[in-house]
Amino acid sequence: MPRAVLIANRGEIAVRIARTCRAMGIRAVGVASEVDADATHVHACDDVVMIGGASPGESYLRGDALIAAAHRAGADAIHPGFGFLAEDPRFAAEVLAAGLTWIGPSPQVIATMGDKLEAKRRMAEAGVPLVPGEELPPEPTAADLHAAAERIGLPIMVKAAGGGGGKGMRAVHHLGDLADAVAAAQREAGSAFGDDRVFLERLIARPRHVEVQVVGDTHGQVLHLFERECSIQRRHQKVVEECPSPGIDAEVRGVLTAAATDAARALGYVSAGTVEFVVDEDVLARRRAGESVPATEAVAFLEVNTRLQVEHPVTEEVVAVRDEATGTLEPIDLVRWQLLVAGGFPLPATQDRVVARGHSIEVRLYAEDVPAGYLPATGRLTAFRVPALPGIRRELGVRAGEAVTPHYDPMLAKVIATAPTRHEAAGRLAAALAASSITGVTTNRDLLVAVLRDDRFLAGATTTAFLAD
Repeated sequence: MPRAVLIANRGEIAVRIARTCRAMGIRAVGVASEVDADATHVHACDDVVMIGGASPGESYLRGDALIAAAHRAGADAIHPGFGFLAEDPRFAAEVLAAGLTWIGPSPQVIATMGDKLEAKRRMAEAGVPLVPGEELPPEPTAADLHAAAERIGLPIMVKAAGGGGGKGMRAVHHLGDLADAVAAAQREAGSAFGDDRVFLERLIARPRHVEVQVVGDTHGQVLHLFERECSIQRRHQKVVEECPSPGIDAEVRGVLTAAATDAARALGYVSAGTVEFVVDEDVLARRRAGESVPATEAVAFLEVNTRLQVEHPVTEEVVAVRDEATGTLEPIDLVRWQLLVAGGFPLPATQDRVVARGHSIEVRLYAEDVPAGYLPATGRLTAFRVPALPGIRRELGVRAGEAVTPHYDPMLAKVIATAPTRHEAAGRLAAALAASSITGVTTNRDLLVAVLRDDRFLAGATTTAFLAD
């Protein structure tokens, strides 16, 4: 078991990881850039090491500085959180080469899943459902593109092989637009990821974004912890997440969880990770209408996130482990499970003891100007209070008086509501947000409240086009 963990991150996820470390008697070592010297996450840790300048490239993206900080503080493990270097296989390998424990999957698995084309090949070998698509040669001709489009069928999505987050993506509805879309996606992908490879996939017109939480240990056990739906997005970035999905039936859920565990086993996956899928709402609607449509037709692999997800709290709130002796339900802590696995211990559960109950919804509270196109906002928070109402969990990355700078992701906090039913959870969360006192910086709070009280959302009509519609 690690004795001291350096948390190679900032904000609410660093606070979250530190909380579990301290609960387990593990020393939590924080890191901070020069502008984060008095940040909230610094005060949540037992020790802190300053690692450089304000920009991520001078601090949180400097693997050498993070490893040196771990040695300096006497840490024997590094937890990357999410973002920054969490999915950088070179950093994971450097951590291991430095004699430290990497809290996450192997560098090889991170590298394989970071290459979208290789990921699709591995998933095909594992029998995981895929969206019809094709790789492209480095310099595809018009004939290459037309032939691929005929085999796949319009509409088509052009995607980057070396990354995600909406970069290097183009939707194509007319064959005459395909060549320009591929060229534009290649330029954007090359600039964003240093890798201009792109590929084609059939575009699903009304998709839901549904993911399955998986966790594996070094003893060969892989578990799924049911699904989350993350369809409410802006600019391909999640805003609202929930567990369970409001749109799928039990048979589709079975296909998703089986495919996710098959994928994780095929990879030899260790630690926490997420297998993401696109689920076709049109197919789901046909199933709801009574058509005999196979559940497998609704589901297709999207990607594997080889880290702890931003939205992991909704899984922790809904999923529990049944005690074999007493039958009582014990809550789960995914960071604790990551630390146990990193220490060589088996997972503290078996699949037959994992149960789900109730409903949980999470929103990401961002410092951003929604009417201006979700532009990040900066300034000093003159007030920041989210009330601790019944059923509300708060993962806070800032406090009143703290400055929101342009250097980092503008997420201020995550607020999570859990209740016996989805409607109750949405009502609780909307009430908590509406009662929050947040001044000094523009946020997306009003948008979040509006979503949670929207009749379409409450009816479960949540596709990735929800905000655009």
